[in-house]
Amino acid sequence: MAETQTDEQAGAYVNPEGEFTRDQRYIATRITADGRTGYPVEAGRYRLIVSRACPWANRAIIVRRLLGLEEALSMGVAGPTHDARSWTFDLDPGGRDPVLGYERLQEAYFARFPGYDRGITVPAIVDTSTGQVVTNDYARITLDLESEWRAYHRPGAPELYPEHLREEIERVNEVVFSDVNNGVYRCGFAGTQEAYENAYRRLFDRLDWLTERLAGQRYLVGDTITEADVRLFTTLVRFDPVYHGHFKCNRRKLTEMPVLWAYARDLFATPGFGDTVDFVHIKRHYYEVHRDINPTGIVPAGPDLSNWLEPHGREALGGRPFGDGTPPPPPRPDEVVPAGHTPLPS
Repeated sequence: MAETQTDEQAGAYVNPEGEFTRDQRYIATRITADGRTGYPVEAGRYRLIVSRACPWANRAIIVRRLLGLEEALSMGVAGPTHDARSWTFDLDPGGRDPVLGYERLQEAYFARFPGYDRGITVPAIVDTSTGQVVTNDYARITLDLESEWRAYHRPGAPELYPEHLREEIERVNEVVFSDVNNGVYRCGFAGTQEAYENAYRRLFDRLDWLTERLAGQRYLVGDTITEADVRLFTTLVRFDPVYHGHFKCNRRKLTEMPVLWAYARDLFATPGFGDTVDFVHIKRHYYEVHRDINPTGIVPAGPDLSNWLEPHGREALGGRPFGDGTPPPPPRPDEVVPAGHTPLPS
């Protein structure tokens, strides 16, 4: 098998102290309502490229669903595994994205930046008129879908990034990214025992903090779902299938943290969250691609995922999931997670 590099490792390195450090230099070009960057928001012009395996891409899938941007922004889904060069479109007939005609996401990056030497990461947005990547800045992508693409939001779309809560959302997002979203990778890719144990302590200290915060309120910021909940959910939903064992984040399973487990199940049962999750792709990606951690490439058969459908009881805390908005309609038929890849009814 060819040497592989994951989205998590692309552009990252382990410093002399053994700490995993993520390269945050993404293609920062923005797609804006006024077109000030040269890339105006236009229905049908752009294509969001994702893998359901990737937590950073999963955020964009959820936000696109919640806001009802399916008609304005098409989506291409790469397979769950890749080699050192790029994500591939092996799920599509002929192994090519049906809109871009590419076999590899790498082609969109090279079309704009020949010899691009950083990570070929998802999510990425590609300009279909040129075949060139516009941005892979995953944190900015969802914020711009929420703010710059408002003209194409569905009627009843929720306010995921309300202006009066943005400062608090950003404060929460900053610590959740540092200690949880990226913290699990600092555990998994640590190069020394000390670096691993430091990352482990930070992760579980922050999970304890989140437990206290969520014990008395249904959502992370305010009384509705926001960008902050989307960002935490995509890590929590991968915790027991992957991070607990594969990344040695094993003080407790998510199912052994009652508040966070109920919170995650609440979101999982919310339209737009659980119906985007593909546990088969998630497990295949981490266990097959991370050969430095899992040399055999064997994918665990467990855990049992049927407990994601158990009652969560979080309604008792109040809150309105979509605020003054409404739930999204069911996924488009061509975007439904395959039967057997999720415990949700097919």
